[in-house]
Amino acid sequence: MKRLARACVVALGMLALSAPALAYEAMVGPTGVLKYDKDKAYNGYTVISPTVKSKTTYLIDMEGNVVHEWKCQYTAGLYAELLPNGNLLRAGYIPQKDNGIGGVGGIVQELDWDGKVVWEYKMADKDHYQHHTFKRMPNGNTLILGWERKTKQEALAKGRDPKTIPDKAMVSKGVEHNDFWVDFVREVDKDGKTVWEWHAWDHIGKGPKKLDINYTLPLPMGSVYPNFDWSHFNTVDYLPGTDQVLVNSRNFSEFYLISRKTGAIEYRWGNPSAYGAGKAPSWYDDGDQQVFGEHCVMPLDNGHMLLFDNGSERPEGNRSRVVEMDPKTGKVVWEYASKDVNSFFSFRQGAVQKLPNGNVLVTSTHHGHIFEVTPEKQIVWDYVSPVAADVPKCVLDEDKDSLPDAHLKMMTNAVHRAYRYGPDYPGLKGRDLGKKTPMVPGGCPLFFKEWKNPAPAKS
Repeated sequence: MKRLARACVVALGMLALSAPALAYEAMVGPTGVLKYDKDKAYNGYTVISPTVKSKTTYLIDMEGNVVHEWKCQYTAGLYAELLPNGNLLRAGYIPQKDNGIGGVGGIVQELDWDGKVVWEYKMADKDHYQHHTFKRMPNGNTLILGWERKTKQEALAKGRDPKTIPDKAMVSKGVEHNDFWVDFVREVDKDGKTVWEWHAWDHIGKGPKKLDINYTLPLPMGSVYPNFDWSHFNTVDYLPGTDQVLVNSRNFSEFYLISRKTGAIEYRWGNPSAYGAGKAPSWYDDGDQQVFGEHCVMPLDNGHMLLFDNGSERPEGNRSRVVEMDPKTGKVVWEYASKDVNSFFSFRQGAVQKLPNGNVLVTSTHHGHIFEVTPEKQIVWDYVSPVAADVPKCVLDEDKDSLPDAHLKMMTNAVHRAYRYGPDYPGLKGRDLGKKTPMVPGGCPLFFKEWKNPAPAKS
């Protein structure tokens, strides 16, 4: 394995010498830290939770060494965050046969530094499932994103066009679906008591303050996406300054700011055609739609929003990008996309995090690719997760390490979200991070050390 990994390092180094190429495409490639600019990268420790068959969450240093890990009861469903108290807040996947929609989880747990569960909230019955995301609020409560089951008859009563309701079960991940799964947000306190809820079902209608139950995705998008998985939210966050809850819909391709006091949709951005305004996308024309299938909308201190725009099924060409937009103007004020789509693209999932030095940490889920980009759009840290289906590897092979049954394919080293924390982060205070262990037993060639960009060849 080491010999093969070293051969990949040499081969990729030779590829880098071919100046005209914007990026490289390969079937086999090295894992771990590929690039590390110590002067420009934000120094810290990164939390990653591999999503395929893995029950371990890792804390790694800037060189990819494991400095701490949490062994958990469940596989990731889908990620984890390090809290200021040093505990890990993590969602887990509970196996079941009611809901097979991508992102389903079932439980959110808080684990102390030693891996002991100190709090948990389970939402996994035949009619309700936690999915995708969660958020610990300043008051200590936790926002949890859930799906609730609604029957075909209930959908018809709400005005759903019967022609868009399948007359047979739709199968996703081996599970038959005959009912709608509709998004809702639940706020629970430390005792697990529900103190606030918001249901998309209560806001169906026409216009900018409502959700159109007949806004649907094209049929080729997937088995349940155009029908029973109607809205497919994937983000929940809280804005204490305005007392608003932030949610994001992948299917509608827009995010919403919801008043926690009234429940009203006070702001939305991304796709005006979802509520009958603006120009809808068409063949090779994005129309007025700004983002496509986006994930992980993050509120920033300056009032802007940062998000991962997957750019999947985009009429003008698939490509992923990072977007910062200003809600006051509705304009994109900064964005990053790679020069070549082979370098950075994730059909589904993905995440962003604004770092204290102004850089952005990006998680491109489908390939377990995590990188840090500066405001000047320079990549200063580049990492590929070595953990493929819970097996750490120095080299990933497209033939061996892809998920053949995954929608639109992904590698088995997928990571939904990664988060970076500085050495001065309160949750790391007093922690022993001195023991460094290679992610792969025995270690791998360190690409970022072995390969240095040479001076341009003289013509």
